[in-house]
Formats: sequence, C-alpha cells, structure tokens
Amino acid sequence: MIFAFDIIILVFLVVAALISLSVKDLLSASMIYGIYGFLICLLWAEMGAVDVAFTEASVGAGVSTVLLIATVFNTRRRSSD
Repeated sequence: MIFAFDIIILVFLVVAALISLSVKDLLSASMIYGIYGFLICLLWAEMGAVDVAFTEASVGAGVSTVLLIATVFNTRRRSSD
C-alpha cells in the first residue's frame, strides 16, 4: 500500500462528501455522489480488495448514480422559485 496515495484519496473523499452535502442542486449532488463512489472504488482497489472495488464501481458509482440522476430528472417542483 502506498501511504501517500491513501492520504490523497482520503482527502478527496472528505472533500467530495462535504461538497455533496453542501450543494443545493440535486443533480450536482448526484454527480458528486458518483465521484465519491469512484473514489471509494479506487481506495478498495489500492487496498487489494479487487472484488469489493469491482462491486463498488458497478453498483456504487454506476447503477446508483444513474438511478439518482434519473430520479432527479423525473421529479417536478411544486413551486416556481
């Protein structure tokens, strides 16, 4: 394991999580959630858990992000502000 690479991924994970929580737009939050899933995938792969990384890439960064974006596009606002 490369310690510096782990720290860099950890910093990016925390930044992506904070941005995802603070952004107001649901589409942006969904996209940042996909980036977060990809970073988790990189972390699992770097730690040697390739099967978990593949599952995270396909489900966490792939299917979940697509479903969230599809949900945002199919949601209508009640007010016009």
